[in-house]
Amino acid sequence: MSNDAWNPTQYDRFRAERAQPFVDLLGLVRPRPGMRVLDLGCGTGELTARLLERLPGATVEGIDSSPAMLAKAPVVAGVSFRQADIAAIPDVSGVDLLYSNAALQWVPDNEGLLARWLPQLAPGAQIAVQVPRNEEHASHRIAALVAAEAPFAGALGGWVRQSEVLPLERYAELLWAHGFREQVCEERIYGHVMDTSADVVEWVKGTLLTAYMARLGPELGAAFVARYRERLVATLGDAHPYFYPFRRLLFWGIKG
Repeated sequence: MSNDAWNPTQYDRFRAERAQPFVDLLGLVRPRPGMRVLDLGCGTGELTARLLERLPGATVEGIDSSPAMLAKAPVVAGVSFRQADIAAIPDVSGVDLLYSNAALQWVPDNEGLLARWLPQLAPGAQIAVQVPRNEEHASHRIAALVAAEAPFAGALGGWVRQSEVLPLERYAELLWAHGFREQVCEERIYGHVMDTSADVVEWVKGTLLTAYMARLGPELGAAFVARYRERLVATLGDAHPYFYPFRRLLFWGIKG
């Protein structure tokens, strides 16, 4: 997905709801003095700065590929930001904590990525990752169905967005294989109460639909969102309020 596809304002419409998995993931991390931390896929960096609340004295670097998101990054002592493709980071040796919240679902070949990073980490280093895995919900299934309709299918060349997330047990196996004997791997459902079922469209416009809108352009992208809204509300019903269950995977490990 192109670097300028992200809309920080749209993404932040559900700031509190998106922050809770970050907080839960951070709760798994074991603080240690003077930690060097990489926050991979840091977005606007607002949550990156919160790493220091649990890890006082740490040196934190947030990395993201989106200039628009990084333009919103705060100025905080002990925290720096850098634009880069996290999949292309060659060396994580010397890092005490690899942290990634809601980013690896966009990165191809999670297996190869972890197989490259995990051996580089020294004993005592930690990894903490949270990824959405909500593809079975109508909010995600319908996007793929609309992408298969005309005129969108032709404009997309048959492309349909696929999550890069692995099964949770595979992450556990990879951690164990690379010396992370102590680990936590769990699935959680986050329930978000929205005013109406149509508000789910606003949620996914900040994440999932960005991939389609970036490829379709403004006019066809707007038509895609309108058709998606029509099909989604027809499936979910016109509910007031609407309970949106969102499935996420969290995993943490410390190298022995």
